[in-house]
Amino acid sequence: MINSNHDLLTAQVQTALTQALRLPPEQVTPELAFGDLPQWDSMGHMEVMMVLEAQFGVEINAETIAALTSVPAICTYIQENGHA
Repeated sequence: MINSNHDLLTAQVQTALTQALRLPPEQVTPELAFGDLPQWDSMGHMEVMMVLEAQFGVEINAETIAALTSVPAICTYIQENGHA
């Protein structure tokens, strides 16, 4: 099923954000976006980018950082550029 792969990736991204932002899992929803929570500010965003690079083996450059501002955007990027 295509959806199960997408759901798995979404769950993996949510876990990465939970770790990077030091949040309880229930706060990291599949629709979460930059600025939705105080922890996902500019400093938190850099931590998220480092965790994503390490966990998914993707390279994130300055242009990409500005685009990866929500769980769906991150999932799309990883599907196109990462292991998924």
